[in-house]
Amino acid sequence: MKAVVWTKYGPPDVLELREVEKPVPKDNELLIKIMATTVTAGDCETRRMDFPWYLGLPMRAWLGLLKPKEGSILGTELAGMVEAAGKDVTQFKVGDKVFGAVGMGLGTNAEYITLPEKGGDMGGGVAIMPSNMDYEKAATVPFGGRDALHFLRLGDIRPGQKLLINGAGGSIGTFAVQLAKNMGAEVTAVDSAAKLEMLASLGTDEVIDYTREDFRDNGVIYDVIFDVVGTLSLAACATSLAPDGTYLLANPLRGQFVRGPWHGLRSSHKVVMQTASGTAEDLVYLRELVEQGKLQTVIDRVYALEEIVEAHRYVETGAKMGNVVITIAHDDKAREGSGA
Repeated sequence: MKAVVWTKYGPPDVLELREVEKPVPKDNELLIKIMATTVTAGDCETRRMDFPWYLGLPMRAWLGLLKPKEGSILGTELAGMVEAAGKDVTQFKVGDKVFGAVGMGLGTNAEYITLPEKGGDMGGGVAIMPSNMDYEKAATVPFGGRDALHFLRLGDIRPGQKLLINGAGGSIGTFAVQLAKNMGAEVTAVDSAAKLEMLASLGTDEVIDYTREDFRDNGVIYDVIFDVVGTLSLAACATSLAPDGTYLLANPLRGQFVRGPWHGLRSSHKVVMQTASGTAEDLVYLRELVEQGKLQTVIDRVYALEEIVEAHRYVETGAKMGNVVITIAHDDKAREGSGA
Protein backbone atom coordinates (compact mmCIF):
# COMPACT_ATOMS: atom_id res chain seq x y z
CA MET A 1 0.00 0.00 0.00
CA LYS A 2 1.00 3.65 -0.36
CA ALA A 3 1.89 5.62 2.76
CA VAL A 4 3.65 8.86 3.61
CA VAL A 5 6.65 7.83 5.70
CA TRP A 6 8.16 10.29 8.17
CA THR A 7 11.95 9.95 7.89
CA LYS A 8 13.34 12.71 10.14
CA TYR A 9 12.32 15.53 12.45
CA GLY A 10 12.32 18.63 10.31
CA PRO A 11 10.67 20.50 7.42
CA PRO A 12 7.94 19.10 5.14
CA ASP A 13 10.51 17.51 2.82
CA VAL A 14 11.21 14.79 5.42
CA LEU A 15 7.92 13.17 4.31
CA GLU A 16 8.25 10.54 1.57
CA LEU A 17 5.57 8.63 -0.31
CA ARG A 18 6.52 4.93 -0.23
CA GLU A 19 5.15 1.45 -0.73
CA VAL A 20 4.80 -0.29 2.64
CA GLU A 21 3.25 -3.50 3.85
CA LYS A 22 -0.52 -3.49 4.18
CA PRO A 23 -1.55 -4.13 7.80
CA VAL A 24 -3.52 -7.18 8.91
CA PRO A 25 -6.24 -6.71 11.56
CA LYS A 26 -6.07 -8.54 14.87
CA ASP A 27 -9.14 -10.28 16.28
CA ASN A 28 -10.44 -7.07 17.88
CA GLU A 29 -9.47 -4.73 15.04
CA LEU A 30 -10.88 -3.20 11.88
CA LEU A 31 -8.95 -2.86 8.63
CA ILE A 32 -10.02 0.51 7.28
CA LYS A 33 -9.54 1.64 3.71
CA ILE A 34 -8.80 5.34 4.23
CA MET A 35 -10.51 7.65 1.75
CA ALA A 36 -9.61 10.97 3.37
CA THR A 37 -7.41 12.30 6.14
CA THR A 38 -6.13 15.76 7.13
CA VAL A 39 -3.06 17.84 7.89
CA THR A 40 -3.36 19.89 11.09
CA ALA A 41 -1.08 22.38 12.81
CA GLY A 42 -0.46 19.66 15.39
CA ASP A 43 0.79 17.32 12.65
CA CYS A 44 3.29 19.97 11.60
CA GLU A 45 4.47 20.53 15.18
CA THR A 46 4.92 16.79 15.61
CA ARG A 47 6.81 16.47 12.33
CA ARG A 48 9.24 19.18 13.44
CA MET A 49 9.20 17.90 17.03
CA ASP A 50 8.64 21.54 17.89
CA PHE A 51 7.72 21.26 21.56
CA PRO A 52 9.15 22.58 24.81
CA TRP A 53 11.48 20.12 26.51
CA TYR A 54 8.91 18.90 29.05
CA LEU A 55 6.72 17.75 26.17
CA GLY A 56 9.47 17.02 23.67
CA LEU A 57 11.26 14.47 25.84
CA PRO A 58 8.26 12.16 26.36
CA MET A 59 7.28 12.64 22.71
CA ARG A 60 10.74 11.57 21.57
CA ALA A 61 10.69 8.64 23.98
CA TRP A 62 7.44 7.52 22.34
CA LEU A 63 8.14 8.34 18.69
CA GLY A 64 11.93 8.09 18.46
CA LEU A 65 14.78 9.85 20.25
CA LEU A 66 16.82 11.29 17.37
CA LYS A 67 14.46 10.54 14.49
CA PRO A 68 11.07 8.86 14.03
CA LYS A 69 11.01 5.11 14.41
CA GLU A 70 11.43 3.16 11.18
CA GLY A 71 8.31 3.28 9.04
CA SER A 72 6.59 5.99 11.08
CA ILE A 73 3.50 7.51 9.45
CA LEU A 74 1.91 10.79 10.51
CA GLY A 75 -1.81 11.64 10.59
CA THR A 76 -4.41 11.57 13.34
CA GLU A 77 -7.90 11.43 11.77
CA LEU A 78 -9.65 9.67 8.92
CA ALA A 79 -12.79 8.72 7.08
CA GLY A 80 -13.05 5.52 5.12
CA MET A 81 -14.60 2.11 4.72
CA VAL A 82 -14.26 -1.09 6.72
CA GLU A 83 -12.54 -3.59 4.42
CA ALA A 84 -12.08 -6.41 6.95
CA ALA A 85 -12.87 -7.11 10.60
CA GLY A 86 -11.33 -9.43 13.18
CA LYS A 87 -13.38 -12.34 14.47
CA ASP A 88 -14.16 -10.60 17.79
CA VAL A 89 -15.54 -7.42 16.19
CA THR A 90 -19.29 -7.04 16.78
CA GLN A 91 -20.16 -3.36 16.21
CA PHE A 92 -18.99 -2.95 12.61
CA LYS A 93 -19.17 -4.94 9.40
CA VAL A 94 -17.39 -4.91 6.06
CA GLY A 95 -18.59 -2.00 3.95
CA ASP A 96 -19.43 0.32 6.85
CA LYS A 97 -18.46 3.94 6.24
CA VAL A 98 -16.60 5.14 9.32
CA PHE A 99 -14.71 8.12 10.69
CA GLY A 100 -12.33 8.25 13.59
CA ALA A 101 -9.06 9.26 15.17
CA VAL A 102 -5.94 7.41 16.24
CA GLY A 103 -4.57 9.80 18.86
CA MET A 104 -0.91 9.32 19.66
CA GLY A 105 -0.87 6.16 17.60
CA LEU A 106 -0.73 8.26 14.38
CA GLY A 107 -0.70 6.59 10.96
CA THR A 108 -3.63 7.93 8.89
CA ASN A 109 -1.52 9.32 6.03
CA ALA A 110 -1.79 5.97 4.28
CA GLU A 111 -4.16 3.88 2.18
CA TYR A 112 -5.01 1.52 5.06
CA ILE A 113 -4.86 1.35 8.83
CA THR A 114 -5.93 -1.11 11.53
CA LEU A 115 -7.71 0.21 14.60
CA PRO A 116 -9.30 -1.43 17.65
CA GLU A 117 -13.08 -1.64 17.40
CA LYS A 118 -13.53 -0.02 20.83
CA GLY A 119 -10.71 2.50 20.65
CA GLY A 120 -7.51 2.40 22.68
CA ASP A 121 -5.58 4.20 25.37
CA MET A 122 -4.17 6.91 23.09
CA GLY A 123 -7.22 9.00 22.25
CA GLY A 124 -8.47 6.87 19.37
CA GLY A 125 -11.98 5.81 18.44
CA VAL A 126 -14.12 4.88 15.44
CA ALA A 127 -17.82 5.40 14.65
CA ILE A 128 -20.19 5.25 11.71
CA MET A 129 -19.69 8.53 9.85
CA PRO A 130 -22.46 11.12 9.40
CA SER A 131 -24.94 10.14 6.69
CA ASN A 132 -24.99 13.68 5.27
CA MET A 133 -21.21 14.09 4.92
CA ASP A 134 -18.83 12.77 2.29
CA TYR A 135 -15.47 11.27 3.21
CA GLU A 136 -13.60 14.56 2.85
CA LYS A 137 -15.90 16.41 5.25
CA ALA A 138 -16.21 13.55 7.73
CA ALA A 139 -12.42 13.23 8.02
CA THR A 140 -12.19 16.71 9.56
CA VAL A 141 -14.51 16.06 12.51
CA PRO A 142 -12.66 13.62 14.82
CA PHE A 143 -9.71 15.86 15.75
CA GLY A 144 -11.06 19.40 15.75
CA GLY A 145 -14.56 18.44 16.81
CA ARG A 146 -13.57 16.22 19.72
CA ASP A 147 -10.88 18.59 21.00
CA ALA A 148 -13.29 21.52 20.90
CA LEU A 149 -15.96 19.47 22.68
CA HIS A 150 -13.47 18.30 25.30
CA PHE A 151 -12.37 21.78 26.32
CA LEU A 152 -15.81 23.37 26.19
CA ARG A 153 -17.09 20.68 28.53
CA LEU A 154 -14.22 21.43 30.90
CA GLY A 155 -15.20 25.09 30.70
CA ASP A 156 -18.74 24.12 31.76
CA ILE A 157 -20.25 26.37 29.10
CA ARG A 158 -23.78 27.47 30.00
CA PRO A 159 -26.48 29.47 28.22
CA GLY A 160 -25.91 33.20 28.31
CA GLN A 161 -22.21 33.04 29.13
CA LYS A 162 -19.72 35.15 27.25
CA LEU A 163 -16.98 33.07 25.60
CA LEU A 164 -13.95 34.38 23.71
CA ILE A 165 -12.08 32.01 21.38
CA ASN A 166 -8.56 33.07 20.45
CA GLY A 167 -7.42 31.47 17.19
CA ALA A 168 -10.98 30.61 16.20
CA GLY A 169 -10.32 30.11 12.50
CA GLY A 170 -8.56 26.73 12.60
CA SER A 171 -9.54 23.08 12.96
CA ILE A 172 -10.49 23.27 16.65
CA GLY A 173 -11.73 26.85 16.66
CA THR A 174 -14.32 26.51 13.89
CA PHE A 175 -15.92 23.58 15.68
CA ALA A 176 -15.65 25.35 19.06
CA VAL A 177 -17.61 28.33 17.73
CA GLN A 178 -20.51 26.13 16.63
CA LEU A 179 -20.50 23.85 19.67
CA ALA A 180 -20.47 26.84 22.02
CA LYS A 181 -23.41 28.40 20.17
CA ASN A 182 -25.27 25.09 20.50
CA MET A 183 -24.57 25.29 24.23
CA GLY A 184 -26.16 28.75 24.34
CA ALA A 185 -23.03 30.88 24.76
CA GLU A 186 -22.42 34.33 23.32
CA VAL A 187 -19.27 33.83 21.25
CA THR A 188 -16.54 36.28 20.29
CA ALA A 189 -14.01 34.95 17.78
CA VAL A 190 -10.49 36.35 17.46
CA ASP A 191 -8.35 35.68 14.39
CA SER A 192 -6.88 37.40 11.31
CA ALA A 193 -8.99 39.54 8.98
CA ALA A 194 -9.09 36.92 6.21
CA LYS A 195 -10.97 34.49 8.46
CA LEU A 196 -13.56 36.81 9.98
CA GLU A 197 -16.22 36.50 7.27
CA MET A 198 -16.05 32.71 7.52
CA LEU A 199 -16.32 32.85 11.32
CA ALA A 200 -19.32 35.16 11.14
CA SER A 201 -21.02 32.68 8.80
CA LEU A 202 -20.74 30.02 11.54
CA GLY A 203 -22.91 32.10 13.85
CA THR A 204 -20.29 33.97 15.83
CA ASP A 205 -21.77 36.94 17.70
CA GLU A 206 -18.68 39.13 17.32
CA VAL A 207 -15.45 38.82 15.34
CA ILE A 208 -12.19 40.61 16.12
CA ASP A 209 -9.17 41.05 13.86
CA TYR A 210 -6.29 40.70 16.30
CA THR A 211 -3.94 42.62 13.98
CA ARG A 212 -6.09 45.76 14.31
CA GLU A 213 -7.83 45.44 17.67
CA ASP A 214 -6.95 44.12 21.12
CA PHE A 215 -10.01 42.52 22.72
CA ARG A 216 -8.69 43.56 26.12
CA ASP A 217 -9.46 47.18 25.22
CA ASN A 218 -13.18 46.63 24.55
CA GLY A 219 -14.20 46.54 28.22
CA VAL A 220 -16.07 43.23 27.87
CA ILE A 221 -15.75 40.72 30.72
CA TYR A 222 -15.81 37.11 29.54
CA ASP A 223 -16.86 34.08 31.55
CA VAL A 224 -14.50 31.82 29.59
CA ILE A 225 -11.45 32.55 27.43
CA PHE A 226 -10.48 29.64 25.19
CA ASP A 227 -6.97 30.12 23.82
CA VAL A 228 -6.68 27.56 21.02
CA VAL A 229 -3.31 28.72 19.69
CA GLY A 230 -1.51 29.59 22.94
CA THR A 231 -0.64 33.21 22.15
CA LEU A 232 -2.30 35.00 25.06
CA SER A 233 -0.63 36.16 28.24
CA LEU A 234 -2.74 34.98 31.15
CA ALA A 235 -1.76 37.87 33.38
CA ALA A 236 -2.47 40.44 30.69
CA CYS A 237 -5.92 38.95 30.03
CA ALA A 238 -6.92 38.67 33.68
CA THR A 239 -8.91 41.92 33.68
CA SER A 240 -11.02 40.64 30.77
CA LEU A 241 -12.01 37.48 32.64
CA ALA A 242 -14.76 37.30 35.27
CA PRO A 243 -13.52 36.75 38.84
CA ASP A 244 -14.76 33.15 38.74
CA GLY A 245 -13.94 32.75 35.04
CA THR A 246 -12.03 29.99 33.26
CA TYR A 247 -8.99 29.96 30.98
CA LEU A 248 -8.96 27.03 28.57
CA LEU A 249 -5.54 26.43 27.02
CA ALA A 250 -5.56 23.87 24.21
CA ASN A 251 -1.93 24.47 23.23
CA PRO A 252 0.00 25.98 26.17
CA LEU A 253 3.34 27.37 25.07
CA ARG A 254 6.54 27.42 27.09
CA GLY A 255 5.72 30.31 29.38
CA GLN A 256 2.08 29.37 29.83
CA PHE A 257 2.93 25.87 30.98
CA VAL A 258 4.58 27.39 34.06
CA ARG A 259 2.63 30.60 34.47
CA GLY A 260 -0.78 28.98 33.96
CA PRO A 261 -0.83 26.95 37.20
CA TRP A 262 0.83 29.84 39.03
CA HIS A 263 -1.89 32.23 37.86
CA GLY A 264 -4.53 29.75 39.00
CA LEU A 265 -2.99 29.60 42.48
CA ARG A 266 -2.75 33.38 42.82
CA SER A 267 -6.25 34.20 41.55
CA SER A 268 -9.83 32.95 41.63
CA HIS A 269 -9.59 31.98 37.97
CA LYS A 270 -9.72 28.35 36.92
CA VAL A 271 -6.89 27.45 34.52
CA VAL A 272 -7.33 24.30 32.43
CA MET A 273 -4.36 22.89 30.51
CA GLN A 274 -4.39 19.28 29.41
CA THR A 275 -4.21 16.98 26.43
CA ALA A 276 -7.61 16.17 25.00
CA SER A 277 -8.47 12.49 24.79
CA GLY A 278 -11.75 11.92 23.00
CA THR A 279 -13.87 8.77 22.87
CA ALA A 280 -15.98 6.93 20.34
CA GLU A 281 -19.02 8.24 22.24
CA ASP A 282 -17.86 11.77 21.44
CA LEU A 283 -17.82 10.86 17.74
CA VAL A 284 -21.40 9.61 17.99
CA TYR A 285 -22.44 12.86 19.72
CA LEU A 286 -20.79 14.96 17.01
CA ARG A 287 -22.30 12.79 14.27
CA GLU A 288 -25.77 13.44 15.66
CA LEU A 289 -25.17 17.20 15.62
CA VAL A 290 -23.95 17.01 12.03
CA GLU A 291 -26.98 14.99 10.96
CA GLN A 292 -29.28 17.47 12.71
CA GLY A 293 -27.70 20.33 10.75
CA LYS A 294 -26.21 21.89 13.90
CA LEU A 295 -22.56 21.33 13.04
CA GLN A 296 -20.67 21.79 9.80
CA THR A 297 -17.06 21.69 8.77
CA VAL A 298 -14.90 24.28 7.05
CA ILE A 299 -12.53 22.99 4.38
CA ASP A 300 -9.90 25.38 3.05
CA ARG A 301 -7.96 23.22 0.59
CA VAL A 302 -7.93 19.62 -0.62
CA TYR A 303 -4.74 17.83 -1.68
CA ALA A 304 -4.00 14.35 -2.98
CA LEU A 305 -1.87 12.04 -0.83
CA GLU A 306 0.96 12.57 -3.31
CA GLU A 307 0.81 16.32 -2.54
CA ILE A 308 1.12 16.02 1.22
CA VAL A 309 4.44 17.90 1.40
CA GLU A 310 2.78 20.91 -0.22
CA ALA A 311 -0.14 20.55 2.19
CA HIS A 312 2.23 20.71 5.16
CA ARG A 313 3.89 23.80 3.70
CA TYR A 314 0.51 25.50 3.38
CA VAL A 315 -0.61 24.65 6.92
CA GLU A 316 2.64 26.09 8.27
CA THR A 317 1.84 29.49 6.73
CA GLY A 318 -0.87 29.94 9.37
CA ALA A 319 -3.34 31.02 6.69
CA LYS A 320 -5.42 27.85 6.91
CA MET A 321 -9.14 28.42 7.42
CA GLY A 322 -10.68 25.45 9.15
CA ASN A 323 -9.23 22.26 7.69
CA VAL A 324 -6.84 21.00 5.04
CA VAL A 325 -7.93 17.62 3.66
CA ILE A 326 -5.90 14.86 2.03
CA THR A 327 -7.79 12.56 -0.34
CA ILE A 328 -6.60 9.05 -1.14
CA ALA A 329 -7.42 7.55 -4.54
CA HIS A 330 -7.25 3.76 -4.46
CA ASP A 331 -6.48 1.75 -7.55
CA ASP A 332 -9.91 0.09 -7.44
CA LYS A 333 -11.55 3.51 -7.60
CA ALA A 334 -13.81 2.59 -4.68
CA ARG A 335 -15.44 5.87 -3.70
CA GLU A 336 -18.78 4.86 -2.17
CA GLY A 337 -20.00 7.67 0.03
CA SER A 338 -18.08 10.40 -1.79
CA GLY A 339 -21.27 11.91 -3.16
CA ALA A 340 -23.13 12.14 0.15
